[in-house]
Amino acid sequence: MSSQREGSLEAPIRHPIDWRSDEFYDDAKLFEEMERVFDICHGCRRCFNLCHSFPTLFEAVDESETMELDSVPKSAYWDVVDHCYLCDMCYMSKCPYVPPHEFNIDFPHLMLRAKAARFKKEGASFRDKTLSATDTVGKLAGIPVVAETVNALNKTGVGRKALEATLGVHHKAPVPEYHSKPARARLKQLIGEDGEGAVPTASTTGKVVLYATCYGNRNRPEMDEDLVAVFGHNGIPVTLAAKESCCGMPKLELGDLESVEKAKNNNIPVLAALVDEGWDIVTPIPSCTLMYKQELPLMFPDDEQVLKVRDAMFDPFEYLMLRHREGLLKTDFAEPLGKVSYQVACHLRVQNLGLKTRDALELVPDTTVEAIERCSGHDGTYAVKKEYHDISKKIARPVVNKVKRAEAQYFASDCPMAAEQIAQDIDNQEAGHPMSLLRKAYGI
Repeated sequence: MSSQREGSLEAPIRHPIDWRSDEFYDDAKLFEEMERVFDICHGCRRCFNLCHSFPTLFEAVDESETMELDSVPKSAYWDVVDHCYLCDMCYMSKCPYVPPHEFNIDFPHLMLRAKAARFKKEGASFRDKTLSATDTVGKLAGIPVVAETVNALNKTGVGRKALEATLGVHHKAPVPEYHSKPARARLKQLIGEDGEGAVPTASTTGKVVLYATCYGNRNRPEMDEDLVAVFGHNGIPVTLAAKESCCGMPKLELGDLESVEKAKNNNIPVLAALVDEGWDIVTPIPSCTLMYKQELPLMFPDDEQVLKVRDAMFDPFEYLMLRHREGLLKTDFAEPLGKVSYQVACHLRVQNLGLKTRDALELVPDTTVEAIERCSGHDGTYAVKKEYHDISKKIARPVVNKVKRAEAQYFASDCPMAAEQIAQDIDNQEAGHPMSLLRKAYGI
């Protein structure tokens, strides 16, 4: 993130989300704030090349009668809201007017407020409820016979057309496979691990709880297994929480904040108890990490357990590089990786960690990593919806083109969904996770 911001040279701050107040959901107040912010965005236009929200806003203004916001119909505001998938990149990398600037603009959280106000009044479609119910869908699709059937149907044109007709999932959008034996079942022997042999540092306890994530648990269990193998190779004991549910990010993006609170109530007490026992926490999905590091603390700023979990939550490569800084990361690599094309997930970029994934992979001899800091356009559900899929592919095109030109041996992204979206348009290129590449380099 650039430190040079027009109008404010102070570090940006994030205000708590006042989601419990009546004013937060008041239509008049909401539209007054959207009009204020949209007018400033229209005059600035620095974010024109991020997501599709900003082109939608600017086109609405340019095609209006006065070519100013005053003649844009309020119905067009919702088009802007619908194209925002809360990547946070406008706030963290482009906007010169974030607080403490007097304009006090937080575009993503304004869009969240609009989504929440609409959800409170109208609810959500069956499609959107289903796509955001990751725990429920994962458990159902993970039943052995069901998993086989779902995976088989998703590989056929007829099955995908049916899915598009019934659920509104674009027939060409990449959809994940479901595994009948999830990661937590494969790694269940870790539950109860006492952390013996942990070597603490100034910033880590040296033993971690793996928050498996919905996607890692049901769709990409090998990603979690690879993380456990790499951490174990480096003498870092790993355990699992006794129970785990979705972090709440899909519900946040829907504006269903009460469901976010329910997820928080399921997860936070369990994780906080483990922190009290001296465990750090890692998660292989940046969106889940961000949920615990940023969104939940902003929604529940006075909840001591939420803040405790925030302070103990790490990106896995951030954790490894903190250990490396104190000479505790093994560099006994058995296999070079050559050239790696690496897309930096937006929800990782906004954590302001630096390029720790790249730095870790470049510890492998004879390995170079080209980091691509552009959005994949995926966002978990945005890219799979039939009305947004083509737009998401347009957003991803600069990344696709860079990967093609790189002609690298491997392509990876911290977000496996983003990786699949990009790899779909690249011939003979599989989508990998950087942790899987690191395990391969170790030869373990």
